[in-house]
Parts: sequence; structure tokens; C-alpha cells
Amino acid sequence: MTIDDLDDKTAATAFRRLVHHLQHRQDAQNIDLMGLAGFCRNCLSEWVEDGSDGALDRDAARLAIYGMPYDEWKRQQPPATPEQLAKMEASLKLNRP
Repeated sequence: MTIDDLDDKTAATAFRRLVHHLQHRQDAQNIDLMGLAGFCRNCLSEWVEDGSDGALDRDAARLAIYGMPYDEWKRQQPPATPEQLAKMEASLKLNRP
């Protein structure tokens, strides 16, 4: 079985659980998620926007993922350190084929 074999209800349930988890864990900064896994809440927002076939714009998709306006989220986050930025850049290189 692959992820593509999951029915939409199961996939949607898992996705919603992931989003709720990320909304709860606001201490997990996007820069750290990018450094570790090569994706973050912004990526999820873009994927939601893309998957909506134009029904959602970037702000609406971000609101769904962050659970608050994006500007509010940004105000709550500390600035990224040089080490975090370097780790993110190295991680992003792994995303490219």
C-alpha cells in the first residue's frame, strides 16, 4: 500500500490531525520544520491553496493552516538565527531532484 492508495476520508482525517497538531505546537517554528523536514506551515498553506483549484487564496489557506491570520503568527515568532537559516538551506537542497 502507498499513500496514494488511501481513501480521501482517511487522508483528510490524517491531514486535519497534522494541522491541529501544528496549531497546538506553536513552539515548533517554521524555520526548524524547514531545517528538519524541508517543509513548514507555509508549504502546507501553498499545497492547500493549489489543491483548492482557485477556491482559496493564499490568505484563506494560511488561516486554515495557522488557525490565525498569518501576520499575527509572524509577530509571535522570534527571528531566525543564522544557524537555523543555514540548516534550512541545507535541508531544502534535499528537496530538489
